[in-house]
Amino acid sequence: MQLEVTGLNRRFGPHVALADVSLTFDKAHTLVLIGPSGGGKTTLLRILAGLEMPDAGQVMLNGQPVRCDNEYRRRVGTVFQSFNLFPHLTALQNITLPLEKVHGHTAASARAVALDLLRRFHLEDHAGKRPAELSGGQRQRVAIVRAVAIKPTVLLFDEPTSALDPEMTAEVLELIKELRDEGRDLVLATHQMGFARVVADQVAFLAAGRIVETGPAAALFHQPRTEQCRRFLSTVLKFNSPLER
Repeated sequence: MQLEVTGLNRRFGPHVALADVSLTFDKAHTLVLIGPSGGGKTTLLRILAGLEMPDAGQVMLNGQPVRCDNEYRRRVGTVFQSFNLFPHLTALQNITLPLEKVHGHTAASARAVALDLLRRFHLEDHAGKRPAELSGGQRQRVAIVRAVAIKPTVLLFDEPTSALDPEMTAEVLELIKELRDEGRDLVLATHQMGFARVVADQVAFLAAGRIVETGPAAALFHQPRTEQCRRFLSTVLKFNSPLER
């Protein structure tokens, strides 16, 4: 994955969400965004997803400009922290609907793709259930399957485990790691530092709408260059289990 962000700015009224953000990754496979809440991670992800327009600046993904239109969005898979499943549709229908309405599949083709993915990720027994009948972890895994089904060029995850308990969190993180191990390109915003250290090739630390530090995961986590990043990692890792350190 090639990503080039140049002079990105985004305001919401008086609030500055992103302030002159620039970063370049030539061969990032998995980019993880970390930093305090309100630091700009979600806004940056929404711009990468084509869901938010910057006030200024440009983003290039794999040599193509990121645009806020349906043609661009159909090539990107986005998974939100709140699942965003249609409550009146079954898990199967939540996956087949975008395949049919946006990506041109026939009903039979969409069903075949969806069932194959549900079986692959051990969700076939839940195909006929509506979101209210699923656990939080199952809902998030269905949302991930829906994103994967469209064969995106990149998968974007915005705090995908923030609404889950520890057991469900482990289920979802294991699925994301499996996707990463398959060679898919991922951009992930997370507070799960232990997971970030395992899956990330590159890390960007954002705070107050700015890129404070970027670098390979091993270097940034073990020897951060900036005092702000050092303080953040010291705080969030202080009470983690040994497996998260």
